[in-house]
Amino acid sequence: MADLGAADTASSGASRNPVVSLFKRIGEIHQNLLDKATPHLVFRWVVTVVVAVLYAVRVYILQGWYIVTYALGIYILNLFIAFLTPKVDPALLDDEDSGILVQKRYL
Repeated sequence: MADLGAADTASSGASRNPVVSLFKRIGEIHQNLLDKATPHLVFRWVVTVVVAVLYAVRVYILQGWYIVTYALGIYILNLFIAFLTPKVDPALLDDEDSGILVQKRYL
């Protein structure tokens, strides 16, 4: 029973920590904003395109940041490829196991 009291004290001490409370509150606000923005598909795409164009204009005007932009492009391409790649490659599956139910075999 003494161990349970120590665990309760440790968890309540962590919840009173102002840094933990601040990050928890920021996380809740962020999740709330994501939940509100989810149904607005066209608006999200418009904002994404506007931010990308503003970044491209900034790079063009400053005549710099090419390496950062190149790395960002590779990162976005990597995310896109990961999105398109299936988790299980159908070509690697055995022909025996594809599309049929598993049956018990008795000798």
